[in-house]
Amino acid sequence: MSGPPESFTGDWVTPDHPQYAEAVARWATNAERRAKAVAFVKSPQDVATVLRYATQSKLPIAVRGGGHSTSGASSIENGIVVDLSRYLSGARVDPVAKLAYVGGGAIWGTGVLLLGGGYGFLTGEHGLALDNLMQATVVTARGEILTASAEQNSDLFWGIRGAGCNFGVVTEFVLRLHPQRRTVFAGILAVSGAKLWETGLSEKETIFYAQTTDPAGNALALFVLFYNGSEQEGRAHFKPLLDIGPVMDTCKEIPYEELNSIQVSTCIWLSCCKVIISLESNVGHGHNYYMKGVFASGPEADVVKKLVSRIPELSKQSGVKLNVLYELVSTNKVLSVPNHATAHIRGSRISILIVASWDDKATDKLDAVRSAAIELRDIILQGERIIPESQNTGYGNYASEEIVSAAPKSPTSSNGAEALFGENYARLQRLKKEHDPDLMFFKWCPIIPA
Repeated sequence: MSGPPESFTGDWVTPDHPQYAEAVARWATNAERRAKAVAFVKSPQDVATVLRYATQSKLPIAVRGGGHSTSGASSIENGIVVDLSRYLSGARVDPVAKLAYVGGGAIWGTGVLLLGGGYGFLTGEHGLALDNLMQATVVTARGEILTASAEQNSDLFWGIRGAGCNFGVVTEFVLRLHPQRRTVFAGILAVSGAKLWETGLSEKETIFYAQTTDPAGNALALFVLFYNGSEQEGRAHFKPLLDIGPVMDTCKEIPYEELNSIQVSTCIWLSCCKVIISLESNVGHGHNYYMKGVFASGPEADVVKKLVSRIPELSKQSGVKLNVLYELVSTNKVLSVPNHATAHIRGSRISILIVASWDDKATDKLDAVRSAAIELRDIILQGERIIPESQNTGYGNYASEEIVSAAPKSPTSSNGAEALFGENYARLQRLKKEHDPDLMFFKWCPIIPA
């Protein structure tokens, strides 16, 4: 492949470059693709230059922010990757205006997380991450560099908050900040057997709950607990769980900034079967991961029992590690924003994530992995009495499949975008026609232009 466009100021990495393997590597090995070039952009102008070059060269593009997509959304085969992670990953804070300016390549808290919704520990108090977006810099398929906010390009601002990957490359987010106490109560709790947290959620708490098995194959309930208060307040709030007699309790008052490391460590143990006590491991790059999301109106005891009995057998049959993670977050603040206010569709529901992981690079495992994940999803669906199956897309950020059947210029509705965006889909189609009529951005739930 020829060199970079003349006005490009970033790093242009092609297969003959010594850093190529590193440039195309991803958190999930199965999400790696062999791009013709990786463009480490330094500015919105660089992004615009690369997008125009890709159009002229008739090459497909992918955009990498944090690089954590398991579906391959941030990778491209025989195309160009617009990579924001090297030079556009910083953040600065304006303490007077209470705003944070965050680059599109920042690993935690932005990128696809925000554009697709953005649930987190503080969702109960402050809503979705996208509800706290005040402004964004967006580079469109035509190479226009636009400011999107409530005052400027307001239709685009509406669309990127929920379907943002469809309309352009966001190089900077401006986020509203909130006062936050320095320490919080958080940690990991492990309870033998199948347990449910049935108490209604308060705005100050978040729970990540996994029904899984220990290394000996015995049922184990694992909780990541968070309470936005002191240890005394947190232990009083979670007393029903603590009184059960956990086999492990690491919960304590910690600095707020340590929260992500707790969540990451837990997910590593779930996905990779590390020893429970080994909580210092960092994110498991170099493994294969497959994710499938599903919604539920709430945890159901019968469903949990079926999952507990089926997970070990399915793991053995498929040759991969399987876990089911419930994300329990108060949705009152989220639902205070109407569906028409942003592109993201809201509902009174919890998100459930089915995670499969395996270490070898055997591509023939994917069919078995997919089949196992679908079976676990179906167990959850069969126990769901409120959310119609036709509307149960799962959380969009957990899209598990690359859109391989949708050529860049002719996607079909089979990708689930119409179901995912529901009543907002028609407006999104008109917006897609305005900003990306030729479907340059098709790697995540592509919207068909009107």
